[in-house]
Amino acid sequence: MYQKQSTRRDGRYPFSKSHSGSAPGFSRARLNTRGRTRPSAARGHGGSYIDPSKFINKAVITEEAEHFVPEHQFTDFALVESLKKNVVAKGYVTPTPIQDRVIPHILAGQDVVGIANTGTGKTAAFLLPLIDKVLRAPRTEQVLVVVPTRELALQIEKELVSFTKGMKLFSVCCVGGAPIRTQLRSLRYWNHFIVGTPGRLKDLIDRGSIRPATCNTIVLDEADQMLDMGFVNDMRFIMEKMPSKRHTLFFSATMSPQIEGLVREFLREPVRISVKTSDTPTSIDQDVVRVTRGTDKFDVLRDLLNQKDFSKVLVFARTKHGAERLAKQLAARGLKADSIHGNKSQPQRQRALANFSNERVQVLVATDVAARGLDISNVSHVINYDIPATYDDYVHRIGRTGRGNKRGKALTFLG
Repeated sequence: MYQKQSTRRDGRYPFSKSHSGSAPGFSRARLNTRGRTRPSAARGHGGSYIDPSKFINKAVITEEAEHFVPEHQFTDFALVESLKKNVVAKGYVTPTPIQDRVIPHILAGQDVVGIANTGTGKTAAFLLPLIDKVLRAPRTEQVLVVVPTRELALQIEKELVSFTKGMKLFSVCCVGGAPIRTQLRSLRYWNHFIVGTPGRLKDLIDRGSIRPATCNTIVLDEADQMLDMGFVNDMRFIMEKMPSKRHTLFFSATMSPQIEGLVREFLREPVRISVKTSDTPTSIDQDVVRVTRGTDKFDVLRDLLNQKDFSKVLVFARTKHGAERLAKQLAARGLKADSIHGNKSQPQRQRALANFSNERVQVLVATDVAARGLDISNVSHVINYDIPATYDDYVHRIGRTGRGNKRGKALTFLG
């Protein structure tokens, strides 16, 4: 049976001999005689087997000597002064590794392939030099940003607006689940930035409301997720409509053979920049929760969430119905919980995200598709209540915590 455990003063879970170095309630999966974990314990809902050892990885405290030393400060970049002022006003001083390496190449007009873990500042890495580009030619430069999910599109536009305050630059966000009439109305006017999801962008291109031929620059962000979600044909459709002479930026957390093929297809002599050190950030403490036979899985989750350090928790469920049911069960037990999934309208999803971001809600239960690309600060824990379909899904799930220079914890339920 699972038992609720206290934590030590330093916040870590106390270890006991019975768990062979893993935290009580977070026991390591037992091995069979061939040294592999029992397949049934870690088979994703898509049918693929994921070795449970991949769910266990203690966070690494990096030694000072290994700290990244940037070549630039934000004030060093050749950005127009009005943009520099906005960057400084937002408190940006030292760029992250991907920002430090990528921004000079984008400013030079080169095609770029950027490979970096989620939560490393990729959005600012491409937005800042592209805003500079538009400011220098506001009547001719137009940028198309393509992303896999509504939430990521909305977050990118929000960050864009914060960087361009007072600059008279215009943008529109084109995503499914939101009224298309509003988007059509906005597209009657010149927009310097068009941010959207592949399906809705294709629809608007078919209607003649978006003309990719007028876009000099395109950003494909989270390209690996667009590929996984079946958007490859929509991506190709959009790229075929772009001018032959264009500026293409391609960002991905992984570089599979399929992604490599898209790079060769879409980009011309790109600069390749990778600041990725491992599949999962070393700032995330990863472990498993083994639920023994006869123990109620929901009770285990509830006991965890009642612990003090589980202050802002993202819980992943397998299905839309499962996520909704779990959120309602948690709320019925007195926890402040909400859900985000494909059956909810865009206003409902935005309200749930806002409440979670502002900590009016402690627990947000989500499905994989709904949570793609979410950038929410200070998420203390990610809990995989249901095992992800693939290891890439796992990487993206746990990347919602431990973002930037923060530390996080990820727990995966087994059994």
